[in-house]
Amino acid sequence: MLKKIRRRVKTLITKSFKKPKSKPYIPPPSPNPSPPPEPEIEVTPTTMSPHHSHKQTPFLFPQSQSTVLPDPSPFFSQNLLKTPLPTNSFFQNLTLKNGDQPEYFHPYLIKSASSALSISYPSRFSNSAFLYQVFNADLTISNTQNPQERHVISSFNDLSITLEFPSSNLRFFLVRGSPFLTCSVSNRTSISISTIHAVLSFFSNESRTKYTIKLNNNQTWLVYTSSSIDLTNPTVSLITSTGFSGIVRIAVLPESNPQFESVLDRFSSCYPVSGEALFTKPFALEYKWDKKGWGDLLMLAHPLHLKLIDREDCDVTVLEDFKFKSIDGDLVGVVGDSWVLKPDPVSITWHSSKGIKQDSCSEIISALTKDVEALNSAPIATTSSYFYGKLIARAARLALIAEEVGYLDVIPTVKKYLSDTIEPWLDGTFGGNGFLYDSKWGGIVTKQGSVDSGADFGFGIYNDHHYHLGYFIYAIAVLAKIDPAWGRKYRAQAYSIAADFMNLGRRGNSNYPRLRCFDLFKLHSWAGGLTEFGDGRNQESTSEAVNAYYSAALLGLAYGDTHLVATGSMLAALEIKAAQMWWQVKEGDTIYEQDFTRENRVVGVLWANKRDSGLWFAPPEWKECRLGIQLLPILPISEVLFSDVSFVRQLVEWTEPALNREGVGEGWKGFVYTLQGMYDKEGALAKIRNLTGYDDGNSLTNLLWWIHSRGDEGDGYGTGENVCWFKHYH
Repeated sequence: MLKKIRRRVKTLITKSFKKPKSKPYIPPPSPNPSPPPEPEIEVTPTTMSPHHSHKQTPFLFPQSQSTVLPDPSPFFSQNLLKTPLPTNSFFQNLTLKNGDQPEYFHPYLIKSASSALSISYPSRFSNSAFLYQVFNADLTISNTQNPQERHVISSFNDLSITLEFPSSNLRFFLVRGSPFLTCSVSNRTSISISTIHAVLSFFSNESRTKYTIKLNNNQTWLVYTSSSIDLTNPTVSLITSTGFSGIVRIAVLPESNPQFESVLDRFSSCYPVSGEALFTKPFALEYKWDKKGWGDLLMLAHPLHLKLIDREDCDVTVLEDFKFKSIDGDLVGVVGDSWVLKPDPVSITWHSSKGIKQDSCSEIISALTKDVEALNSAPIATTSSYFYGKLIARAARLALIAEEVGYLDVIPTVKKYLSDTIEPWLDGTFGGNGFLYDSKWGGIVTKQGSVDSGADFGFGIYNDHHYHLGYFIYAIAVLAKIDPAWGRKYRAQAYSIAADFMNLGRRGNSNYPRLRCFDLFKLHSWAGGLTEFGDGRNQESTSEAVNAYYSAALLGLAYGDTHLVATGSMLAALEIKAAQMWWQVKEGDTIYEQDFTRENRVVGVLWANKRDSGLWFAPPEWKECRLGIQLLPILPISEVLFSDVSFVRQLVEWTEPALNREGVGEGWKGFVYTLQGMYDKEGALAKIRNLTGYDDGNSLTNLLWWIHSRGDEGDGYGTGENVCWFKHYH
């Protein structure tokens, strides 16, 4: 029976279209998926597709001899250097240059420097343009002898890393969301705890397993140990111990609130040493922590966790009043060593959810004919992997719109254009650039990026990988759909590109790290690669991140690979939820400070430790760019990203005055009118018809398709034929 279902999926996906030109395309009924994916899969044709049972060697692009990539060996243990390494991770600063820039582990900023680890419960600075967390070395833990050595990362996982100072006999379990910093001390080592502040009071319980430190910055810190320890306070800013072996746990007392102290006391004896995130079934993500000690495990959840956690599917207790401050919103206590997060299912469809009415097709077809004719008259001149990807994805949109309006005559032209422009990148014959494989970190780089760290927007140092490759995957998926024979020929290359940012495997013999860009704790992606930033990782465009995972799911549809569909749609759903939580700033929101919320409807660049109204390429005043970079490319899934129409109206009205500025590009105007079309179709349509130019990844055809596929007023998204075919799993 299962094989029949799989054959049925393949038939529905690869069947060619033979609809008459006079009728709009009506999508087939959604197929049923195969069983949920296994927790451990690597994105290769053999492991993600049910159609291949024989062993294949994954395709790799030619080897790169990069001259710009940093050396990972100073900070990773020798056993980890044999495996692909993370390049966009939550702890990346700890692997770059001197490894001494802070990273945010919720609720603490952690910094490693001078053979010591500093912990900060950060304060925040804000104004109307930006806000950020301030690092101060509230407490610094080290060996009293302080032998000079760099830290070593001995293990890492989705939710944690283990960081060691081997000569100091100190091992730190840095687990995200833990209210405690946990350190394992060995060999009867004397430790010191110093502060940049002054110690106002210092005392212990009778058993000398708990110490209370009150500082002159109004912070109170608690130190718990697994056995008695003799700590003394010889100077105003230093605490030292005699020889000790065991576990030391340190926690700030939030707001110095004595009511929270009993909670920390209760859960101080159970500590996590690592944490992982598992894809156990469609639209469910399970957190599991490896814990030691005794009692129950206390962790902290950010606001999106709290929205998604399924209290019926996991044994957790939420401590609603136990809160830590964070730039991401209050972190709330959750008791339990396993959580299950369930976002709403997201439809992965080639075409619009509502379809296009017959009387709207002629205008779209008129624009479509001209846009397709222009493909042959305007060959691609750029060698940039980003802009090239946008152009081929733009062309691929034309093929799908042609299907939807039933005008199939143009599809052969688009198909030839796509094959002519994509194949040189897949077979290595593109003259100006191309893909290479870097074995040092484990991933795809470009020829230009391998010798110039600034080329291709830093692609050669793993910046923006999901953006660039997402566009390529979209175009490849569409071409594999409309030309299955071509798809079979280039399947291995397609999966290799997807694996660069979609790999789920943890195996040491993998060619790519696990989910290069996606942060399984924050539940969104990071774009910044192997560059040291004082504010941690960053991401500008959430919509291009959504495009990457949506496109990976489409690739799964094209190849009948339900595992890839499930993974891509799950990541797209989480990225959307995170964008709505942290990038989209609604009137009256309370996550950010009032002055920032009042002046901004959308974040420009979101950093681990900062929210900025400016963009990498534009100042805060260019609001149309901020709106556009959070919307492009315009796709069927865009209506899910901007499903809150009341917010969409706020965003458009906030942006519109900026369109009066001299020199505003027509392409950026088009994105504003796109969102206006969600609540004012006729007004937006009139403006779109008057545009004289379009973004290089957009077209008049695509804009008209968007407006005419909005349905009737009052319709919600997802009410048409193309509903999510995983919904019955939820």
